[in-house]
Amino acid sequence: MVSTFLIVWRCLIIAKDKNDLPINEQIRVSELMVIGPNGEQMGTKNIADALTLANYAGLDLVLMSGNSNPAVGKIMDYNKYKYEKNKKMKEAQKRQRENNKELKEYQLSVTIDVHDFNTRKKNAADYLQKGHKIKASIRFKGRQMAHPELGKDVLLRFADELSEFAIIEQQPKLEGRNMNMLLAPKK
Repeated sequence: MVSTFLIVWRCLIIAKDKNDLPINEQIRVSELMVIGPNGEQMGTKNIADALTLANYAGLDLVLMSGNSNPAVGKIMDYNKYKYEKNKKMKEAQKRQRENNKELKEYQLSVTIDVHDFNTRKKNAADYLQKGHKIKASIRFKGRQMAHPELGKDVLLRFADELSEFAIIEQQPKLEGRNMNMLLAPKK
């Protein structure tokens, strides 16, 4: 009585997320290929025998592939499986965030003052020394569009000032009202 209650409770509590795999009594196939806790194939068994094996081992029977013929079920600790899966997913997200923050944008203008230019240059140099890439951009306003060469001169001067730390990965390119340039750190 108590073990039946624990099995039902475990099914309801553990596998309550819709993305989770069916476990134990949630499995609705008559026969399945059973894989043991150590990865050994135990052959095709009916669902009652597979549940008995999992219960005897003190683990869960998890339906890994319900679409194949026969369906594949694995005897494992489902909580541990979910924990490791979540851990891998968080690690992948962390790596993705690190890759995304490697590009920092510095906005300049055609009429930038000397002090503003030097401040941005100093900050960009610090960021380049950490090994990150820089995107320098200029947004042309109003009549400035008549002289895009002035913006290109500012970007090339910015790259020249940072030539000790960076190389030009992408030359200044005009896209609409914006001109962009990519700088990569020197190896």
